[in-house]
Amino acid sequence: MKPLPIEGAWLHTPTVHPDARGTFHEAYRADEFTRRLGRPMDLAQMNVSVSRRGVVRGVHFADVPPGQAKYVTCPRGAILDVVVDVRTGSPTYGSWEAVELDETNRRSLYLAEGLGHAFVALTDDATVVYLCSEPYAPEREHGLHPFDPSLAIAWPDGITPALSPKDAAAPTLREAEEAGILPSYEECVAYGRRPRGHGTSLWSAQGVVRPNQ
Repeated sequence: MKPLPIEGAWLHTPTVHPDARGTFHEAYRADEFTRRLGRPMDLAQMNVSVSRRGVVRGVHFADVPPGQAKYVTCPRGAILDVVVDVRTGSPTYGSWEAVELDETNRRSLYLAEGLGHAFVALTDDATVVYLCSEPYAPEREHGLHPFDPSLAIAWPDGITPALSPKDAAAPTLREAEEAGILPSYEECVAYGRRPRGHGTSLWSAQGVVRPNQ
């Protein structure tokens, strides 16, 4: 686990063990995760999406509290995974980081509560699995337009993007800030330092369990 320049985003690069049968690696290990990040991850929901080449999903984020931390991996195909700092008051507010996750490198990306998440499928049948700290709750979910010029995310060349109607109609970062729907850096940091239990939090019981991407 290594931190990315955006606070709260970490990249996990596993040791992959190949042999004549195939490969084996540890995709997630709670004790190592807690040791590196200084906090456990409550697991409340696991989502799976399958996308054709060019599909863009996001930028998605949730109200904090409780937010929705995510641990994302791509067991089939390849994606360019993007974390966006949408936390007002953050030292890196409005910046983004992108990493390729694929079936060869087996890497995973962790995003703390309050960070925005998006990806583009680089292959057909790109399969994305992500563990979530909270179930999906539509009343707390928001999005930003992935092609907002102020974000200037460097999406790959040579790909014709395909967006959902909801993502295509999403506001820009400035519009979201003016509407007051962005999480604050101070609230996100405070929430991340809260005492933790195990499994689904009290907030989760208020959510509706359904995929959000």
